[in-house]
Amino acid sequence: MAATQIDFYEILGVSRDADGATIKSAYRKLAMKHHPDRNPGDAEAENQFKICNAAYEVLKDPQKRAAYDRYGHEAFTQNAQGGGGHPGADFSDLGDIFETIFGGGFGGGGGRSRPRRGADLRYDLQVNLEDAFHGKDTAIEVEVSVACDTCSGSGAEPGTGTRTCNLCHGHGKVRAQQGFFVVERPCHNCHGRGEVLEEPCHDCRGEGRVDKEQRLEVTIPPGVDNGTRIRLSGKGEAGPAGAPPGDLYIFVHVKPHTVFQRDGTNLFTRVPVSFTTAALGGCVEIPGLDGETAKIDIPAGIQSGKQLAKRGAGMPVLQGRGRGDLIVEIGVETPTRLSGKQKELLREFQETETGDECPESRGFFERLKEAFN
Repeated sequence: MAATQIDFYEILGVSRDADGATIKSAYRKLAMKHHPDRNPGDAEAENQFKICNAAYEVLKDPQKRAAYDRYGHEAFTQNAQGGGGHPGADFSDLGDIFETIFGGGFGGGGGRSRPRRGADLRYDLQVNLEDAFHGKDTAIEVEVSVACDTCSGSGAEPGTGTRTCNLCHGHGKVRAQQGFFVVERPCHNCHGRGEVLEEPCHDCRGEGRVDKEQRLEVTIPPGVDNGTRIRLSGKGEAGPAGAPPGDLYIFVHVKPHTVFQRDGTNLFTRVPVSFTTAALGGCVEIPGLDGETAKIDIPAGIQSGKQLAKRGAGMPVLQGRGRGDLIVEIGVETPTRLSGKQKELLREFQETETGDECPESRGFFERLKEAFN
């Protein structure tokens, strides 16, 4: 049976919703049945023992089991491990187990190993809030490994080629005895390719890639926020020996703004108003990032800390429609410099106060009096 047709749950004889105790019990029974010590010289029993071990290695671990349930055997392929993989999963410890049993990894078909794609790269890009609002095209410079021009990424000196590896004889793998088991691993001489260079390229020393400064154009879409990730496919590290390159991920960081604070698609700002405007009402005008002026009506009698919203005057929705809101927090400012005339008018006002003008203050002092009487 091909490796891609073997189901780990069927191997252990359990259902897909079996708990950990059931899986462990089933594995112990099968391991005891097929153990090489109980079946000396029985190659089939030894192979079944290895397969049971591989199945249990995955299903006993919640993280690996979840990846297997979702992706099947593809969760453990060489491409999944070396090319970005599945989020949060680390299956590097399973490679030797699967290669030992199936001779080359799930879905790979055995034989020589294929060169892995190049590594993914990260670049941190800072933009201001205006750029995050409007979006922009910008250029970045990244030092990255690219395919060697001299050898076209092959790693071989021009005019030369490759020859069969004299250690693995072209198989790409070597075997070693470890206790009861024969372990098959990628050949360290040819790195699993089965071939070695006749003469390494003088520029890249056989790597097939060289470090080079690259200038790349990046499109920043409107509405980006801290942590927004932009993927440039094929702009990562070049793969060895002509393998495909990885990807470049741009992580956006939005600089703090002097006026606005951001929360998702909403913008916040604090606006001080005079105590007369707070008492009588009025209007404030706030220039927006879009170039338009947002007019905020101040209702009479507003208190400090009150928030007013201007719908649709916030940040654009990333890759969507519409905008968030502009939230204005009012701060009532007490005057610190008064003319003689202003002081006189305030005293006249004070003489006419009855306490009903500020019900919150009056209520507080009444509660205070009751508490201590």
